[in-house]
Amino acid sequence: MFISEITNDETIEFHNNVSKNVKKIRQEKKLTQLDVSLALGFNNPSFVTNAESPNNDKKFNLTQLHKLSIILDVDICEFFK
Repeated sequence: MFISEITNDETIEFHNNVSKNVKKIRQEKKLTQLDVSLALGFNNPSFVTNAESPNNDKKFNLTQLHKLSIILDVDICEFFK
C-alpha cells in the first residue's frame, strides 16, 4: 500500500478512534477533562475537550499521547485499539 492510497476519511477515522479511546480511558479512571488538561500543562480543559471531540480539528500529538499514557497509567497502545 502506498501512502497516497490512504484516504482523508481513513485518517479522520483513525484520529477519531484515538480520541474516543482517550476519552473512554479517562472516564474509566474517573478523571475530568480539567484534571487531564492540568496534568498536560494546559490552564483550562478546552484543548482536551476539543481533542476528544470527533468533529474538531484539534488532535492529540505523539508527545501528548505519551504523557496521557503516563497520566492515565495505561500502555500507549490502548489508545490505538
